[in-house]
Amino acid sequence: MPRSLLFSFLFLSLSLLSNATILTLSQQFKEAPQFYNSPDCPSITDTDTNTNTNSNNNNVICYDGAVHVAMTLDTQYIRGSMAAILSVLQHSSCPENNIFHFVTTATANASLLRATLSTSFPYLKFQIYPFDDTHVSGLISTSIRSALDCPLNYARSYLPNILPSCVRRVVYLDSDLVLVDDIAKLAATPLGGDDTVLAAPEYCNANFTSYFTLTFWSNPSLSLTFANRKPCYFNTGVMVIDLDRWRAGDYTNKIEEWMELQKRMRIYQLGSLPPFLLVFAGKIAPVDHKWNQHGLGGDNFRGLCRDLHPGPVSLLHWSGKGKPWARLDANRPCPLDALWAPYDLLQTPFALDS
Repeated sequence: MPRSLLFSFLFLSLSLLSNATILTLSQQFKEAPQFYNSPDCPSITDTDTNTNTNSNNNNVICYDGAVHVAMTLDTQYIRGSMAAILSVLQHSSCPENNIFHFVTTATANASLLRATLSTSFPYLKFQIYPFDDTHVSGLISTSIRSALDCPLNYARSYLPNILPSCVRRVVYLDSDLVLVDDIAKLAATPLGGDDTVLAAPEYCNANFTSYFTLTFWSNPSLSLTFANRKPCYFNTGVMVIDLDRWRAGDYTNKIEEWMELQKRMRIYQLGSLPPFLLVFAGKIAPVDHKWNQHGLGGDNFRGLCRDLHPGPVSLLHWSGKGKPWARLDANRPCPLDALWAPYDLLQTPFALDS
C-alpha cells in the first residue's frame, strides 16, 4: 500500500475512533445512592435485576404488586431520564418495587444505554424494548417544533403492544421531569368505570379549540367527535394507563386512524398530543394537578421561564422548548431549574474526588 494512502487510512480510522469515543463518553453519570424498601413493603425477589428484553425474567417483570414505570430512552434526553429515575427512587416508599420499562429506537445502542443505567443504578429493575418506528414514521406529520416529530415521541401510543401482556397498568413519564412525591400514590389512581383507559391531570381552563385547526372545527363530521363529551386538555407526559383496557379497545388503531386523516387534511398542529385528545379527551379519570406542574420549559418557540401553577407540587415537568440541563449548562437558568439540579447525575469532567 502506498505510504500516502496508508496515512490517509490511519487518519480516517483515528477520526472514526475519536468520534465513536466522543459519542460513547460524551455523557458519563455518577452512581446514585441505593434506596431501600420500608418495612411494610411487599418483597420482590430477583436474582437478575438488570435484564434485557431477551431474558426470561417474567417473575419480576410481571409482578402485579410492583409500580410499573414506562419511559422512552435515547442519547439526546438521557440526562433528563437519569434525573427522573433518581427522583422516582428517592421519593418512593417502596423503591425496590419499582420496575422500569424503557423504550428505545430500534437503531439505538441498547448495550450502551443498558450499561449506562446499570452503572448509575446497579440495583434497578428494568427492561429495554426496541421500538420499530418504520410504521409510525409514515404517519407523522410536520408539527410546529421539529423535536415533536421524533418517532420516539409516538412510542407511548404503542406501549400496550411493546410491553409484555402480563404488565396490566403502567405510569408513563416523560424524560424532562422530576417527582417530589411517592409514585405509588400516582400509580394507585382509580380509573373508575370499565371503559376508562387512562388517568391524567386535566386543564379545563385551557382553550381546547386551539389544539385543532379551522378545517377540523368547520367540518361537522369531525367536530362531532366531541359530542356528548366534555373534552379538556391534558398533558400526555404523565399518564396512568390501564394496558388491559387499552388492548381490549384497540386504542392504538384509533390513534393511527386520526394520524392517517391528518396526512390527508391538516386538522391539528402539535405532534403526538392531538390524536390522544381526539381519542381520550372527556373520557379520562382525573388526577390532581399537583402530579403535573407542567410548562416549566416555556412555550414551543422561545422556552421562556415560567412560574409554578398555584397549589401543592408532587411532580415538576419541564414541558416546552426549554430544558433545565441545557439552560444550566448555558449559564442561563430559570429560577425553577434549581429544583431539577439536585437530581442531575452528570459526571462533570472537572469534578474532584472528595
